[in-house]
Parts: sequence; structure tokens; C-alpha cells
Amino acid sequence: MHAKRTSGFRDLLGYFAPYKKLALLGIAFSSFFELTDLVVPYSTGQILNVLSGQSIDNVTATLTESVAAVLSRPVTSGLTLAILLTAIGLATVGRAPLEQWLGHWFHWYVPLIARRDHGAQTISQILRLPLEYYDENNPGRIAGRVARGLENHTWSYPEIAGQLIPKAIRVAGIFIIIALIEWRIALFFLASFVFVMSFTLKGLKRLIRAEEIIDRYIESTESRTSELVSNIKTIKAFATETKELKRQQTRLQRECDMIIYRIHKGYVHLFMWQRLTTQSSLFLVLGLTLWATVQGQLSLGHFITALTVSSMAYAEIEPISAVAETFARRYASMMRYHEFLKLPVGQDAAVLEHPEGIPSYAFSGKVHFDKLSFGYERDRPVLQSIDLLIEPRQTVALVGRSGSGKSTLVKLLFRYFEPGSGRILIDGQDIRQLDITGYRRRLAIVHQEVDVFNGTLLENLTYGNPSATLEEVEEACAIARVDEFIHLLPQRYYTVVGERGVRLSGGQRQRLGIARALLVNPDVLVFDEATSSLDYESERSIQLAMRNLLGTRTMLIIAHRLSTIREADKIVVLDQGHIVEVGSHEELLAHGGIYHRLHALQETGELVE
Repeated sequence: MHAKRTSGFRDLLGYFAPYKKLALLGIAFSSFFELTDLVVPYSTGQILNVLSGQSIDNVTATLTESVAAVLSRPVTSGLTLAILLTAIGLATVGRAPLEQWLGHWFHWYVPLIARRDHGAQTISQILRLPLEYYDENNPGRIAGRVARGLENHTWSYPEIAGQLIPKAIRVAGIFIIIALIEWRIALFFLASFVFVMSFTLKGLKRLIRAEEIIDRYIESTESRTSELVSNIKTIKAFATETKELKRQQTRLQRECDMIIYRIHKGYVHLFMWQRLTTQSSLFLVLGLTLWATVQGQLSLGHFITALTVSSMAYAEIEPISAVAETFARRYASMMRYHEFLKLPVGQDAAVLEHPEGIPSYAFSGKVHFDKLSFGYERDRPVLQSIDLLIEPRQTVALVGRSGSGKSTLVKLLFRYFEPGSGRILIDGQDIRQLDITGYRRRLAIVHQEVDVFNGTLLENLTYGNPSATLEEVEEACAIARVDEFIHLLPQRYYTVVGERGVRLSGGQRQRLGIARALLVNPDVLVFDEATSSLDYESERSIQLAMRNLLGTRTMLIIAHRLSTIREADKIVVLDQGHIVEVGSHEELLAHGGIYHRLHALQETGELVE
């Protein structure tokens, strides 16, 4: 199991850190345009003062005098009105074409290029994680976490950078304008605004914890849905559709109850109090400004300006809160995405950082398992003191009951795990001292279930060696007996074989796997129960293909069906993590041990465990 590495708000900032300059530029422009909105109520108030014969403030008076001096004209009310009208025109009409490019452009450009870059980083992380992570987490769970994390980062940025921050700056500008008009009203405005936002954020913090729980619920549901799709044949074969539907309905009901009665109800309750407090504060500001105007402390224009900008500020509480609510709903999935990126990578991760530095090896194929011991858990050894020497071009078969350690030995050979003690040597070299990628490129394996990608047959055949010529492909296909069925495909090598190879039978996929392995020209070729799930005819074709390979390279065969290994140079019998018998087929039968019993059971058709 992997230790959980927590993430925080700094990770969210770090997501966009490489684009800091563009982000700050976009935020600056958006904030500027938010502040220009205040020109309209301010100028309107000053226009009202001019029309009513009241005095204008120092800012407007100074601006009028400066323009009059430049134009060599006297200071008149007409000039003041023209200046104020021009200011309103620039703040509305003049800004319209600029705002889309100087503000909105950056708020989408930044998250989209960030998504591209972090998408590549995510794929890199997926490729670098050790195999045991994928044993513990199914594809649906992983894909769901990644997709939600990237999507929520992308959609959150325009709302935070394009709305939340600029609107907060706009509120600060409003406070300054009210302070210049009447500082006591400004202090009340500030106190009420801070109070409303404080209890809103406190409430959102509580709801974020609930969002973390529902995010895990959703991930669990998506994971099971992915399993339903992957295992649909088994579900239908056992007629368990009703049971699976009921199980998923239970999960969906749990999510629904959590969202409606805890999360949604929490948001409604929070924003009910927020709106009540906001409207009460705005009403009090109205009363205070009206009282100050009646007392002669404010002009009519300043009354209109103060009331209008206060209304604008309080009106921003709901959109700011809406953005904060949306961010709170997305926060948990974004944190879980960053936790995924922080998972410890496997020992072969360096290949993605330095792909050009991979050494090229060539081995004779001599493999020595030297006093090897290993356990997935410390107190439960799977292999104990394995000592096995495989000579170059020798074919060695591993047999034994299920759980005897056969597949684990192959995993250690491929360095998916490191041995607890002992070592594995190839041509006398400890494989831990070799570059892991260069080393693995000299090995090849044909699994019980051959992975087939959604592409053409040729693309699948040349997956490990894209530079292989058509002649090399045909030669490998002849050895692996792929040529027995390729003429049945509508476009031969260029036939799209479908996702997971659904257009190919089990035997055809196995032969494809053998040909693909041969095209990398490995020094060591492993067959991991390559015929255990095939019918007799397909098994016979695979046996003939394997016979063609005898003596051409070192081969290690894990076999459940003993009929496939009679011609092996050496048969190694494992039992409870120990080597208990070694010999040829005839020698082991004559010995009368475990191999003899397994062979007798298979000959009589009894089950072998």
C-alpha cells in the first residue's frame, strides 16, 4: 500500500505557477476594467451636482481646470459635463472591445495551456507508477480522479482569476470612494462586508469536508461502473444484472442523500443568512446616507454615488459567494488529483526524464536466480532461497500448484519488484546494476491474457519495435503461426482489431502476442501460462509456435497444462515458494513426486490445485 501524501492550497497555486506572468497580466487587466465600472456612478453623481447647482468635488474640479488650460478655454459647467460624459463613454463604449482581449483571453488561455501541460504530466505519472498501484486501483477509479482533477482546475481558473479576484479589487475601490465621501459610512460598509464574507467562508470550509466525502463516494461508484463494463460478459453469464443494479442504486442513493440533505441543504442555509445580512446592511447604508444628506453633510450627487456604489458592492457578494461555492465543490477533487501526482513512482521512472540515455545491451541469455527470497508482505514469504541456473538458449519450464511462486519469479526477473534477499544475474551481472529500461528491452513476455490496443493488427505487432520491416513482421508471424488466420481478416495487417482485441479470438491474440515478442528479438522470452485458457486447437497452434522457438533463445515457460512443456530442457517444480524437483519430463515422471502427481491428475482429467 502507498502512504497517502496530503495536498493543500499551495498545490493549486503551483498548478498555474509556470504561467504566473500571463496570469498576473490577465488579473491586472480584469481588475482595471472592474474599477472602470465605478466611473459611471461617480460621474453620474457629479453630473447631478452640476445640474442642481451644487459643488463638485476636488477630483472633478481639478480635471476640469487641467482640460480648460490645455484647450485654452474658460472653466464652465458645460466643459465639466462634457468631461464627465467623455469619462462615461470611455468606461463603457471604449472599454467594450478591449476587455475581451485584454482580460477574457488570458483567463482561458492560461488554464487551457495548463491543462495541456499537466495532462502530459499526468500521463507521465501513470506510466511511472509501479505495477502494484494498478493491482490496488482499477482503471475507472484512476481515470475518474484524473479527469475530474484536470477538468475542475481548468474551469475554476477563469472564475477565480477572471471574477473573484477582480471583483474583490472592485469592492476595495468602492470602499475608497465611500471613504472619500463619508468615512463613517465607509467604516460601517467595511465592517458589514467583512462580517458577511467571514461567516460565508467559515460555512464553506465546513462544506468542503462534506465535499471530500462525496468525492470519494462518486469515485467508488465510477470505479464499480467501470468494472461492470469490463466484466459485462461475466455478469450476464451469471445473470447477476439485478444484483449489480441494486448495488449501484444503493451507492447512487447514498450520494444523493449526502448531496441533498447535507451539502445542498448546507449551501441553502448558508446563503439564506448571507442574503438576509447583505440586504440588512444595504438598508442601513441607505438610512445612513439619507440621514447625512438631510443633515447637509452630503450633496445630492454624493448621496446617489454612495448609494449606487454600495449597492454595487453588496451585489458582488452573491457572485463572489457563488464562485467560492463552486470552488468549494471542486476543491476535494483537485486535492485528490494532486495526491495522485505525489504518489511515489516506480524504479523505472527515470526513463521518461532521460529517454536518450538508455544503454543498449546484448545478453547470451544465461540467467541465475541466486538464493532468491521475496514476499509481498514481510511476514509472508512467497519465494524462499530459490537457486536456479538457466543456460543460454535453454528452455526451462516452471510448474507447481497455484500460489507456489511461479509468476512472482517472473515479476522479479522483470524487476517489477526487488528481492528481499539474494539476487538475479544475467550473464553474470546483477540485474539491479543494469539500466532497467535497457535491460527490459532485452526481455519479452507473452501473458495469459495478451493486451491488444485499439488499432491495426500491424500497429499491435510492431508495438515493441515500430521500425520493424514488413518482411520481419511476416517472418515473425510465420513462426508464431499468425499467418494461419491473417488471410481471414478483411484488410489483413491493416485490419483494426478493436479495443482490447475484441475482434480476435483468444488463440489469435496469443499468437499475436508471440509474434510481437519475437519482433523485439529478445534474449530471454517468457511464456506466462500462455495456453491455460485456450481450446485444444488453439493450444496446439501455440505449442507448434513455441516448438519453432526451441533453442533460438533462452525461454522460461510457466505452464498449467503440462502437455506444453514436455520438450523443455529442464522442468522446475515449485511448491510453497521452494524448488522441490528439477529434471526433464521423463526424469520427473520416473521420480514419482509432485510433478508425477500433477501429470497423473491432468491425464485423468481431475482438477489440479
